[in-house]
Amino acid sequence: MKPRPDPFKDFDPAQTVKVLPRYLAGPGPVELHTIWPFPFDEGWHLHPSADEGMVFAISPCARLWTRFAPDLEKPGKGTWIIAANRIPFGPRAWGITFDATTPAELLHDVHAELLDLYLESRHSDKDYLFGDDVMAPHEVYTPLLARGWSHSVKTDGTQTFRSPDGLSSVRHRYTIGGSDDLIWRVCGGYPSEPYWQARFSHGAPTALAAAFTASLVSTEPLHRTVQDIPFHTRSHLYVATTAAAKQPPTYSPAPPPAPPVAGRTR
Repeated sequence: MKPRPDPFKDFDPAQTVKVLPRYLAGPGPVELHTIWPFPFDEGWHLHPSADEGMVFAISPCARLWTRFAPDLEKPGKGTWIIAANRIPFGPRAWGITFDATTPAELLHDVHAELLDLYLESRHSDKDYLFGDDVMAPHEVYTPLLARGWSHSVKTDGTQTFRSPDGLSSVRHRYTIGGSDDLIWRVCGGYPSEPYWQARFSHGAPTALAAAFTASLVSTEPLHRTVQDIPFHTRSHLYVATTAAAKQPPTYSPAPPPAPPVAGRTR
């Protein structure tokens, strides 16, 4: 199959465009108060670390924390981490990590769901952060199947869902055992060299993985400047210029709208 031409070849590098699919858009603008929708004026704490560039957000109960840890030695230049402890400052009960190259909008949606779970747990007799997860795993991957992703199952206790273009995947370990503590692993980019990865450990609320995959396949385009879009997968993007474009709008055929997916109930 002949590869599609680069849809951005005639664009100015500073041109702002709207693109799909989301998993190929690149990280975009990264601002803490956008990714972390926590009410810092209501008891949440924002702490810069002694290590240059590292920053923490901690819940009022000190059982839940998230941080960005820069690492100039890594291709993505850092890692986003979410973790929870059953007692304040105790051993980690579960954790989630995202490469710094993960699209910022996906990060925001996971942290928004995290805040929802925290608030619901405070006002309920259930603790949705630890053990009272009432969301079934199929709610994580149903949106993928609805968007035409493929599904394969292995005898090692894992199943994998792949996007139609083969440039994103979601692996689910449905049996617990062995040394692999990961329940969900999500990638964007060429399988041999993903541009970003997200990893959800055993114990992480299923609702967080569901929020991530729902955002992953959302048909709401992401705003990016041309210069910020990863180069090696550009030919696979669908693009429409914004109203502020320096040339008349040009549209590539977009994927069909996603069918409605049932919302979370608890």
